[in-house]
Amino acid sequence: MANVVVVGSQWGDEGKGKIVDWLSERADVVVRFQGGHNAGHTLVVDGTSYKLSLLPSGVVRQGKLSVIGNGVVFDPHAFVAERGRLAAQGVTISPETLRIADNAALILSLHRELDAIRENQAAAGTKIGTTGRGIGPAYEDKVGRRAIRVMDLAEPDLLPSRIERLLAHHNPLRRGLGQPEIRPEAILEELITVAAEIVPFVDRVWRLLDERRKAGARILFEGAQGTLLDIDHGTYPYVTSSNTVAGQAAAGSGLGPSAAGFVLGITKAYTTRVGEGPFPTEQQNEVGEFLGTRGHEFGTVTGRKRRCGWFDAVLVRQAVALNGIHGLALTKLDVLDGMEEIRICVGYELDGQRIDYLPASLGTQARIVPVYQSFEGWSGTTAGARSWGDLPAQAVKYVRQIEELVGAPVSLLSTSPERDDTILVRDPFQD
Repeated sequence: MANVVVVGSQWGDEGKGKIVDWLSERADVVVRFQGGHNAGHTLVVDGTSYKLSLLPSGVVRQGKLSVIGNGVVFDPHAFVAERGRLAAQGVTISPETLRIADNAALILSLHRELDAIRENQAAAGTKIGTTGRGIGPAYEDKVGRRAIRVMDLAEPDLLPSRIERLLAHHNPLRRGLGQPEIRPEAILEELITVAAEIVPFVDRVWRLLDERRKAGARILFEGAQGTLLDIDHGTYPYVTSSNTVAGQAAAGSGLGPSAAGFVLGITKAYTTRVGEGPFPTEQQNEVGEFLGTRGHEFGTVTGRKRRCGWFDAVLVRQAVALNGIHGLALTKLDVLDGMEEIRICVGYELDGQRIDYLPASLGTQARIVPVYQSFEGWSGTTAGARSWGDLPAQAVKYVRQIEELVGAPVSLLSTSPERDDTILVRDPFQD
């Protein structure tokens, strides 16, 4: 039996929600290990859609334990709101079904405000395109060793000193940005009003997961965003504020690296990204419009329109190496149904030289030119297919070509948002 780490292998929005939900039925524990409520999953279960942004996907499945790890920056008010929305859909979330790491850093209102102020004041061409949910500033405070953490909510007598240390940094920063100072009483009230709804869920997650692992539980580690948004390995500075690669599953949960047996890379059959930043295969033409319209390419959390382009095998091959991906879950193949010609980026040209990687330098990235290989499309449909025999021959060829170009086999093939419309090649939970 292998525990499974799920990561996005592009710029996020690859369809992780459905795959994680499909896998969570086989798992005993589902763990979020990085990010915050700035990225979302849409789950479709028995025709009902659930939109999650902070909570692990396991919360919609009975009998599963969901865990928010220490690598997540945790917005307590977003948690209360999301829990309430799910309750209205009949999903009960209790301390028996969800545990939150006591050492996770909190997102406060001042983080959200700072996020928005910076983005609004950024000069043209320098905006990162954040969601404005305070993720980056919260991680800054965590690294700066001044964060208020989940465990602090259980010690209200000590909160004033924690807040004083935090504001010793933030108030001078706010003055420099032309903003009024924050009163410590306001932060204290913000925390006290929500503490009682959070504290019952708090746990030493590292010990809990170690105990479950030793007892033979199947653990599913659920990543947010995608590899190309990783703070170290992505298209910096147009990235998120955390490590999104598979190695973060250990650091962000407190469970040792040897606990992860299989890394599953979620990969869309074409490429999309939200917000600013380089995108070598972007199609600002009728092809991009077709992919966006057919694929319903709008962000789950923000509703922002996604930029669309051809599949980039260079980027996914790089993601396979960075994550140690054992197998791919290929999604949205059905979006390509009916296209006469389909293209895959197989390399780049840089200043007249052929290269097989994405350069780290933003300036160099701007000079690369994608090299494409063209494929004949298919007239049949892949939507709803549940076996290889249901797929048009050209669609199978396209999938096989992706496997060869990126250096990883397809373990799962998703052919619609419905969880049962999935072709299983290899169960990631099996050794």
